[in-house]
Parts: sequence; C-alpha cells; structure tokens
Amino acid sequence: MALLETLHIVFMVSWFAGLFYLPRLFVYHALTPPGDVAGIARFKVMERKLYFGIMTPAAVLTIVFGVWMMWGYGIDGGWLHVKLVLVAVLVAFHVYLYILLRSFALDRNRHGHVFYRWLNEIPALPLLVAIVWLAVAKPF
Repeated sequence: MALLETLHIVFMVSWFAGLFYLPRLFVYHALTPPGDVAGIARFKVMERKLYFGIMTPAAVLTIVFGVWMMWGYGIDGGWLHVKLVLVAVLVAFHVYLYILLRSFALDRNRHGHVFYRWLNEIPALPLLVAIVWLAVAKPF
C-alpha cells in the first residue's frame, strides 16, 4: 500500500498545483493587451497544455488511486464522507476552470484580472487545507 499511497500523493500534488497555477495564468492572460497577438497565443498554449497535459490526467489518476485506496482500506468514519464531498467540489472547480479556459481560447473572456486573482486565492486553498486536515486528523 505504501507505493499506492505515494503515487496518490504525487498525482494529488500535481493536480493541486495546476488548480493554483491555471488561474494565475488567467490573471496574466487577462492583463495582456489586445494587440499582443503573440502573447495571447502563448498564454492559450500554456493554459491548454497545463489543463489537458498535466491537470486533467493528474485529477483522473488522483481519483483512481483514491478509489483504489478506499477499496483497500474500506470506507469508515464520517470524515471520509466529508472529504469525498470536498473532492467533488474540487472536481467542479476543475470543470469551471475548463469553462474559463474555453472562453479565453475563443477570445470571449468576460472577466478582468482582479476576478482571476480572487479565483486564484479563494476557492482552492481552503479546500486543499480541509481535505488534507481531514485525511490526517480523521476527526470523526
């Protein structure tokens, strides 16, 4: 089980890193002047590669290894049910980032850089802390 847990952590950290970094790319993309065609194209490539090349595979593998571990250890304790709900919220946040990615890709962004700064800091950090705390402390 140690290898399984290690792989789960590696993929989870990769997914969370992407959840933090993609909104930061959106901040810089939103700040790019409309006439900077090369800069806009560069951000589109970076965002697409991060989302489809790193974040989504890491998210899928995190969930697969998490389910595998639940199957191996069993589901017990209310803390795990709360953690699963929080993971579902993270998946919804991941999907929402895809919607924003598509709006940038189609040059239809409707938000300013301040919106993406808030998006970068507020949703993911409390969820990350809560999920890790639940897994370590198993409070109930």
